[in-house]
Amino acid sequence: MKVIISQTPEQLGRKAAQLASEYLEEVLSQKDTARIVVSTGASQFDTFEALIASDIDWSKIEMFHLDEYVGLPEDHPAGFRKYLKERFVSKVNLKAAHFVEGTVENLPVISAELLKAPIDLGLIGIGENAHIAFNDPPADFNTRDPYIIVDLDENCKKQQVGEGWFASIEDVPKQAVTMSVHRIMQCEKIISCVPYAVKAPAVADTLNSDVDPNVPAGILKTHKDWTLLLDKDSAALI
Repeated sequence: MKVIISQTPEQLGRKAAQLASEYLEEVLSQKDTARIVVSTGASQFDTFEALIASDIDWSKIEMFHLDEYVGLPEDHPAGFRKYLKERFVSKVNLKAAHFVEGTVENLPVISAELLKAPIDLGLIGIGENAHIAFNDPPADFNTRDPYIIVDLDENCKKQQVGEGWFASIEDVPKQAVTMSVHRIMQCEKIISCVPYAVKAPAVADTLNSDVDPNVPAGILKTHKDWTLLLDKDSAALI
């Protein structure tokens, strides 16, 4: 585990892009294609901007995304497919982009694609309730299914409202499709970009707690190659 603290979210994003670019360059020196998993949400804005401006050869990169609300139309402002297409996929020349559609029918399709080869790099955020993807506490550390359907807890819903994606908690879907904790942990390298003061309690819990399903992000401490990037606000309680 490595922890890097930047002064601002913008600096954090640039550092994340630098680390990702250097690692993917190393991967592509050994094989023709690299596979990545990316997070969404407000905390990833600066990271995506810096990634787009980097020198990564996107034509050799296959992208997967982590999660999507069940039953949410693709054009809904809070949808993660819309987020990724507008903020990232439309701006780089990816070899392939694999989206979670938020339906039971899509589960075997996206799962089969994911399992075709290892994931080289996971850009995995941490939520205000210390979730990773939509694995809210208490997270299922045992399932080996690549993607699962989960119920969203109240704190997770409050985060979505607080970030402006939905007008009220009642508007937030009750369930989501998410990459499982086990499958996230199979990424060869994980970089977690976690800015903002609102994330400080979750960061402190992640670093200070034992590995516990009630603090899902804590399991990242057991990964063989995990880098946690914070800004001064999210690092305030450590």
